[in-house]
Amino acid sequence: MKIRPHALSVALWLALPLAAHAASDAAPDARLFDRVQVTATRTERALSDVAATVDVIDREQLDHHLVRNLKDLVRYEPGISVTSSPARFGLGGIRIRGLDGNRVLIQTDGIAMPKAFAIGSFSDANRNFTDLETLKRVEIVRGPASALYGSDALGGVVAFVTKDPADYLKEGRSRHVGLTFGYDGQWQGLLGGVTTAFGGERWSGMVNVNHRQGQETRTLGELRSDDSRRTAANPQVRDGRSVLSKLVYAPSENQRFKLTVEGNEDRVDTRVLSAVAPPTTPVVATTTTAMQARDHQTRARVSLRHEVDTLDHGFADDLAWQVYRQDSQTTQRTYENRGRGDAASRREREFNFDQRVYGLQAAFHKGLQTGTVEHALTYGFDGTWTRTRQKRDGFQVNARGQVSTTISPDTFPVRDFPISKTTELGLYVQDELRLADGRLSLVPGVRVDHYALRPELDGIFATDNPGVAVSNLTKTSVSPKLGMVWRFADAWSLFAGYAHGFRSPPFNDVNLGFTNVQFGYTAIPNPDLKPETSDGAELGLRFIGTAAYVSVSGYYNQYKDFIESQGFVGFNNQGLQVFQSRNVADADIYGAELKAGVALGQLNSALEGWSLNSSVAWAHGQNKTEDTPLSSIDPLRGTVGLAFDRDSWGVELVGTFAQRKDRLPPPALPGTTPFAPAGYGVLDLMAHWAFAPGAQLNVGVFNLGDRAYIDYSAVTTALSSTSPVIDRYTNPGRTVSANLSVSW
Repeated sequence: MKIRPHALSVALWLALPLAAHAASDAAPDARLFDRVQVTATRTERALSDVAATVDVIDREQLDHHLVRNLKDLVRYEPGISVTSSPARFGLGGIRIRGLDGNRVLIQTDGIAMPKAFAIGSFSDANRNFTDLETLKRVEIVRGPASALYGSDALGGVVAFVTKDPADYLKEGRSRHVGLTFGYDGQWQGLLGGVTTAFGGERWSGMVNVNHRQGQETRTLGELRSDDSRRTAANPQVRDGRSVLSKLVYAPSENQRFKLTVEGNEDRVDTRVLSAVAPPTTPVVATTTTAMQARDHQTRARVSLRHEVDTLDHGFADDLAWQVYRQDSQTTQRTYENRGRGDAASRREREFNFDQRVYGLQAAFHKGLQTGTVEHALTYGFDGTWTRTRQKRDGFQVNARGQVSTTISPDTFPVRDFPISKTTELGLYVQDELRLADGRLSLVPGVRVDHYALRPELDGIFATDNPGVAVSNLTKTSVSPKLGMVWRFADAWSLFAGYAHGFRSPPFNDVNLGFTNVQFGYTAIPNPDLKPETSDGAELGLRFIGTAAYVSVSGYYNQYKDFIESQGFVGFNNQGLQVFQSRNVADADIYGAELKAGVALGQLNSALEGWSLNSSVAWAHGQNKTEDTPLSSIDPLRGTVGLAFDRDSWGVELVGTFAQRKDRLPPPALPGTTPFAPAGYGVLDLMAHWAFAPGAQLNVGVFNLGDRAYIDYSAVTTALSSTSPVIDRYTNPGRTVSANLSVSW
């Protein structure tokens, strides 16, 4: 099914009459936009009161849609996607409105997830460190959010919120035991979890433990050769586990101390058959004849949070602060055989990327009245102190048993940037003003951030980069914002906002370092890098009634000083090519998004229980520096879902539709045409059944039509339209997933 750009206007044209029909019974308690979010404003506000586009995905929705990973999480959220690599590393980062990687802030309980870092073919540290089974909801803010969250919120914020003991101890219960069992057909995965919780007058606590194991994510590629012609997924063995424990002490009804200990671990073993030369290839010393990979990543954090709901002080009505430490480590090992006979060799490589961060956060809220204007003041402080280390090591053994630590162009061990210590301090303030008897809200805000980078020149970096000096960096950024919500009728509101975003120069770009005299090149630091910045505006219209809702918005974001890593800048006095990261790119991204739905039973009693929901997103992006389309813009995409719900069971049919990617960046190689995934339509069927008290079964059949299709976000590397391995990027065919949970 082909979707054309005017789909937004068609969908709106269809949705608005439904909204108008329901307007007579309109009330502010309508469905979707009654959900409370915290991330967009750092205050508890219903979505209908937010001057931005925010998505809230609660635990019920996570369960009903059988969400196991990041891609499942945003499966039905047009305008948001997840990048991926089909050969080995799997899912990458979240892309929001054309920005991805470290330009999107991902946090768990207010603590930022580790940075992503990749270099070469054997090193790729991602940010998938949160087990979604531990969450009670996910909040996604679209667009720049630096006025409240500082650096890395250039493209938006994805906020994971984990469960608390109180989420299990409802209706006065003092104990809880829960078991979950699941199966995911996309990667033949088995999942299991156990949760225990207790509560009393002052103390409560919980422990949640999960385990998962499975294989590679399927493709519809049919060629299963043991070499680079392979289009089926490379064989993998996955094993992962997580633990979330919390202890809560409430000295009174109005305050609580919360101690959290959380850990995640994932292991993936891969036979990287797609890197092996075909049997028809002449075997020389550089020919890969076998490759194995073992990837391991862990994250552990401990945090202490204090919340006070009621304060009898002039500086705040309530407050919350927390201190934390978080450690993350990625270790990736690659075992490669090359050549045969006397030309045979075995290479072993190891990549390490570690981050340790200490943090302190505090947030205060204060309500004020000045004349007829109500103020809701929010202000606070964020501070992080991070130490980042990266190293690549390895050796090779030839047919005669000789060992060498030189694998051209590297002599191991090497660091691609020095050990780096960063300090990030931010102060923010925001005021929500209610005027005109509450019909008009103005939300100005500003944040000041201080960023300091202090590298350590150790022996490994100095040996690998002789004569290269490392640079300190200190930057201060100011990020303003202004939002507005005008409730011009009982069921209608207009919202608008401006926000400035920024991203501090990354440590690996400021002090990028590598020198290879044999190959004639060197990389040098750039202490003059400027932060990447954005200026964004959004305008939207909402209708919220008892029977229907509509939200349509348009946005325009202008980005400046994007950092180009490892750009060629000339030659030095020794005749070596010089590479340096620099600010080069300006870009514009604009688009429109729509969400609309109707509870059909509110219109006709014969349709009680039936509902219809839809959403669509369209975006356009241009690299203004090179006057070329941005490669990170997803094509037009939309969803339509028809659901039927009763008290104890329900079923939902969801269709996802995408247009063919029509604006492609220039080809990577002259004379080639970049690959553009075709448009597609896919149907998913999901059902849930609470068949006994405390027991629920969720089942889903995904890709009902067994369609072969490719998400554009999966094509993150240069791929030619004539490539023989395009099917390697296809999504799984028809699969079945299920989940059973019981509790008492």
